[in-house]
Amino acid sequence: SALGYSVFRPGTVTTMVKHEVEELAYVISGRGELRLDGEAVAFGPDDALFIPPDIWHAVANTGDEDVIMVFTFPHPDYPPTERR
Repeated sequence: SALGYSVFRPGTVTTMVKHEVEELAYVISGRGELRLDGEAVAFGPDDALFIPPDIWHAVANTGDEDVIMVFTFPHPDYPPTERR
């Protein structure tokens, strides 16, 4: 499996992506939204986020501090990913 971390500055909205495998993310700090096709899920510190395979998603930092999260995939590297 692969493990990594991301830091999203206030106001950041990532490009929509989808991976061929599921993703699990743990929010260390900050607040924001996981934007899925047609839905936004609010998150904050200590939340875990599960993203099924082949689901378009983006991260939006809606707060005033950095969002820091750790993520993992059941894939030996960052998995094949499509971007919109």
